[in-house]
Amino acid sequence: MKTSFWKMHGAGNDFILIDDRKQTFPDQDHPLIHRLASPKYGVGSEGVILIQPSETADFRMRFYNPDGNEVEMCGNGARCVARLAHEIGVAPKSMCFDTVAGLISAEVLGNDQIRLTMTPPTGLELNAELDVQGQSMPYHFVNSGVPHVVLEVEDMQTIEIATIGAVIRYHDHFKPKGTNVNFIQCTGPDRLTVRTYERGVEAETLACGTGMVACGLVAGSLGRVTTPVKITCASGDVLEVNYQSTPEGPKDVTLTGPAVHVFEGHIDL
Repeated sequence: MKTSFWKMHGAGNDFILIDDRKQTFPDQDHPLIHRLASPKYGVGSEGVILIQPSETADFRMRFYNPDGNEVEMCGNGARCVARLAHEIGVAPKSMCFDTVAGLISAEVLGNDQIRLTMTPPTGLELNAELDVQGQSMPYHFVNSGVPHVVLEVEDMQTIEIATIGAVIRYHDHFKPKGTNVNFIQCTGPDRLTVRTYERGVEAETLACGTGMVACGLVAGSLGRVTTPVKITCASGDVLEVNYQSTPEGPKDVTLTGPAVHVFEGHIDL
């Protein structure tokens, strides 16, 4: 069975997107998804995204990590799927789509820019302590669609992202599903630099949309930055996180950034 696909990226975070409105893609075939995501045996990507029908929104977004497991949400992937859905006639410029994390609103702004209105963040925890290999490590946490640990660092270039990220990602405290791990450095009153170890990719990624949101929310809640927050990720792209501060916590959270076409193709499943 052959199928068409689009290769897109959001700030260097790359995806395979498939129009699956007929729901013929074998999404339970984890080895197939892993092969598609492999740069040596397939197309190569950090996720596979399906556009499927929805009874409550313009469409449903299904997101699979390269290991074949479905996860709740991906901010960079959501921007890409919003742009593609509009271009192929699935949704208008201002749209709403289903995800496992909940309903997401998006707006196509032009110049490759997409603005997402995210699901409300949950589980915000500041200044917590984690026992890591016998030592106490301060950390912050928030679920911005998927779980994210946020660590403040003084020098981004000297941090062993892969080593520390893997230890925290698989830490007993975050079992059974684990967590993403972000390292942040404040570079101005409204600016952050961020690097992310991504769960499911099991490595540092050039950008993580929900991670950018988590970092903006945590840094803002700590008083380190003011909104809107300009966040530079490992790819060098700058994404903008904005939200309203309320006594109940952050609300009306938006993420604005690029969604870029790379190429189109066909693959035999």
